[in-house]
Amino acid sequence: MTIEIPFNPVGRQEIHQLESILLFATLFRPEVIELIKDPAERLTWVDSLAVAAGAIAREKAGMTTSEIARELGRTEQTIRKHLKGESKAGQLVRETYGLMRQGKLDELLKTIEMMEKVGLKEVITKKKYEKDKEELERKVEELVKENNELKQRIEELETYKIKVENLRDKIEKIKIELERLLE
Repeated sequence: MTIEIPFNPVGRQEIHQLESILLFATLFRPEVIELIKDPAERLTWVDSLAVAAGAIAREKAGMTTSEIARELGRTEQTIRKHLKGESKAGQLVRETYGLMRQGKLDELLKTIEMMEKVGLKEVITKKKYEKDKEELERKVEELVKENNELKQRIEELETYKIKVENLRDKIEKIKIELERLLE
């Protein structure tokens, strides 16, 4: 099953389909993931991207700016900024639309297709698992390296311990010899 992208939607269902695909495809772009890492900014970004995706999907369906503004509950000025690419969210969503038209987001669209089949939770769980696995493998590597360094330090300390014991024995012998001489 491949996702049919209604680049020029007709009807509510196709508008919502294009809007959803635009939003997901934009959200999963690496540069957008970087932008939304900051929890303080995340909600604002997601909201702006959702409005921009909704505006562009409706524009592609032939709706006017005032109709889009009314339907999305935003001002016409906000909608115009998104549609003209004057907002960062509008630029990103418009770029995503262009990349999708050129077929350059196939991997991302396969992820969205998988979300449709198995659900968002499973896809997120799998991606989180893969990310966690990579992080754990890196940590294990670091711990093995640290363990080897500690073993080397223990060996050095054992060597020093033997040297200290030998010196202690020599000092004890010298002390005994010194006491004998002093008598």
